[in-house]
Amino acid sequence: MIGSVRGFAPLALPLTVVVAAAQQLPTAIPQTRFASGQDVVPYFEGWIRNPDASFDLVFGYFNRNWEETLAIPAGPDNFVSPGSTDQGQPTFFLPRRQGWVYRVRVPKDFGKDVVTWTITANGKTEKAYGELLPVEEITERIVMTRGNLNPGDDDPNKPPVVRVAPISGANVSEPITLTAMVTDDGLPKPRAPIQRAQVADATAIQKQTNSSATAERRGLSVSWMQLRGPAKVVFESSGPMTVTEGKASVVARFPQDGVYVVRATANDGALVTKADVTIAVSGGRPR
Repeated sequence: MIGSVRGFAPLALPLTVVVAAAQQLPTAIPQTRFASGQDVVPYFEGWIRNPDASFDLVFGYFNRNWEETLAIPAGPDNFVSPGSTDQGQPTFFLPRRQGWVYRVRVPKDFGKDVVTWTITANGKTEKAYGELLPVEEITERIVMTRGNLNPGDDDPNKPPVVRVAPISGANVSEPITLTAMVTDDGLPKPRAPIQRAQVADATAIQKQTNSSATAERRGLSVSWMQLRGPAKVVFESSGPMTVTEGKASVVARFPQDGVYVVRATANDGALVTKADVTIAVSGGRPR
């Protein structure tokens, strides 16, 4: 505001000047959301010391698309180096940010070497570099809390234990029941669901499910997600599923033949653990 000097009238600015000044004020520019056509960025999350003196390099990814899922087989458009092109990296990419989904184990004498994960999607190539920099050391507890504050080793809560029943065979488009067996110490005590406002954060790490629920559940639950495969697995139920009598099951259909990897993530409300199952799908005709 422009004041007056004693003995002088306040200075009046022309309306055009006031409007021009207002137009120069900083404004928030909303991010453009792309449903499809964008690339996938691999992320290096950090490294973990193993009891045998080896190290795990932990990676995630950011699919910049809000809707498009991408199947990128191991090869020239999706490879880890040095070493074999296919080192078990994800080949199916869910939308948005998915953290702590993939590990590369390196020997104790890895030193200053670097592991590179390269992904080319929709015409653009992105890389992530995994190396043993001191500032990037993390712990299993940090992964289990998905990056939240680490309560320390004296936390009485123990992570759930999960395994997935193996699948002997599957056919294209035929329903298959996937079952996760989960045990837990009962901590933390379950409480009512927490309703949270949905925040459209482009870089926030999303829940590791093919479809996230709108409310965060407390108590023991299991979420399913696809890590590898030539096409999108269709789950009949989405979001976290409550564990009942030590089990959580979901019906899945596979649209075409090939080898798929599906992950079950058990969550006790504070800590998560994961188990993967490999499913060979053959026969039938895609619908």
